[in-house]
Amino acid sequence: MPSPERGQGMRRREFLGALGGAAAWSTVARAQERMRRVGILMGYAEGDPEAQQRVTILRQALENLGWTNDRNVQFEIRWAEANPERRRTQAVEMAKGKPDVIVANTAPVAAALKQATTTIPIVLAAGADPVVSGLVANLSRPGGNITGFTVTEPSLGGKWLELLKELSPSMSRAGVVHDPANPARSQYTHSIQTMNAKIKTDLRQLDVRDGSGISKAIDEFAHSAVGGAVGALLILPGAATGVYRRNIIEAANRNRLPAIYPTRFYAVDGGLASYGADYQDVFRRSASYVDRILRGENAGDLPIQLPTKFELVVNLKTAKAMGLKISESFLLRADEVIE
Repeated sequence: MPSPERGQGMRRREFLGALGGAAAWSTVARAQERMRRVGILMGYAEGDPEAQQRVTILRQALENLGWTNDRNVQFEIRWAEANPERRRTQAVEMAKGKPDVIVANTAPVAAALKQATTTIPIVLAAGADPVVSGLVANLSRPGGNITGFTVTEPSLGGKWLELLKELSPSMSRAGVVHDPANPARSQYTHSIQTMNAKIKTDLRQLDVRDGSGISKAIDEFAHSAVGGAVGALLILPGAATGVYRRNIIEAANRNRLPAIYPTRFYAVDGGLASYGADYQDVFRRSASYVDRILRGENAGDLPIQLPTKFELVVNLKTAKAMGLKISESFLLRADEVIE
C-alpha cells in the first residue's frame, strides 16, 4: 500500500501534468484562433484630429474587450472626406475585402456601405437617425446587416435656437447652416419652428457643400442685414458641416456672428458654443456592438442605440474676441468652459 506522502506526490504530479496539458491546449487554441478583421470607414479626412481621436477611442475600447491589434484583430481604416464619389469608392473597396464587421461613421457612409454589401455587418457610429436615413426599418429590431448608435435627437433643434437667443438676446435673424445631403436635418425643423414661434426670429437657410461656398454664404448673410438687424448662426449636424467646420467657424468669428454648434469639437476648434451628443462616448459604446458581432451575434438583432450623454461647451476666448458678454447663468450651466 503506497504511503500517504507518496499518494500526495502522485496527485501533485497528476495535477501539474493536467495544468501543463491545459496550458498546451491554450497555446494551441490561441495559435489557431482566427484573426478577425474590422473595417472602419470615416466620413472625415485622415488629417482631422477629431476623427483620429474617435478611431483611437474605438480601438482602445475594443482592446479593453479583448481585441488586440495584430494579435486577434486587424483594422482597415479608410477616409471618405464628405466626398460622395470617394465615399462610394471607399465603401465598395472595403466591402470587397470582406472584413468581419465594418464601423461606419456618419449616415452617408453607412448608406454607401449598404449599397456595397447586404451581408457584412455594419455598425453605425455617430450617425443620423437610421430610420429617417432609410438605413433600417425599425430602431428596436433593425434587421438586415446594419445596427449602431445614432446622435440624432429631434428636440435639439429648438434647444439650439433657445441657446442661441440666450447667447445673443438682441438676435433678430438667424442663418441655419446645414448639409443639404443630410436627410436627418428635417428632424430638427419642427422643433426649430416650434421654438421660433416664441422667439420670432427671421430664419434663413444656408447650404453647406464645400468650404469656400459656405464661407461666401456666411459673409453674404452677415452683410445682408438691414436696419441694424442682429444676426446669428445655428449649425446643424451633418457630414459636410463637420468636415468644413473650420470654414464655418472662421466665417462666423470673422463676421462676429454668435453661433451655436451641434458638437463639442466645434467649440474646441474655436466655435463660440456647442450643445449635443458626446461623439467620443458614442464611439466608445460602439465597440460593444463590434465585440458582440465578432462573438457571433447578428447585427440585425441588436437595437439601434440613442444618445445618452449631452454636453454644453462654451469657448470664452472666442466670446471675448467677439466682444460678446455671456451671462453668468449660462456659464454655470456649461459642462466645459474653454478659456
